[in-house]
Amino acid sequence: MTPKDATTAFLKAMRDIFGAYEFTLEEIKSRSWSSATFTGARHELTFVIAGEGALGAADDFLANLEAREFTLRGHIMADIALVSEERRDGEHSVRITLEALTVEDS
Repeated sequence: MTPKDATTAFLKAMRDIFGAYEFTLEEIKSRSWSSATFTGARHELTFVIAGEGALGAADDFLANLEAREFTLRGHIMADIALVSEERRDGEHSVRITLEALTVEDS
């Protein structure tokens, strides 16, 4: 597996989670990562979700972020954290930046 494969799997999982809302990818960066026992990738993902109910969906997602299960073909989500969250008064959208570590599932 390559970091690109993990990036694709991570992005697909996020689109699946927010499938009921307008999902706009702003930026995704990935780079290879390894330790003595694992190989994977570090990711930074910035996206916007919009639409009626998007703010509540973002709240639910972020409230359980560290415990959330992600379906990533060939990879496991080892760590994920919120970097930033931006909301604008009167808009039904939220901009979220996440950092994540995926490892290859052997």
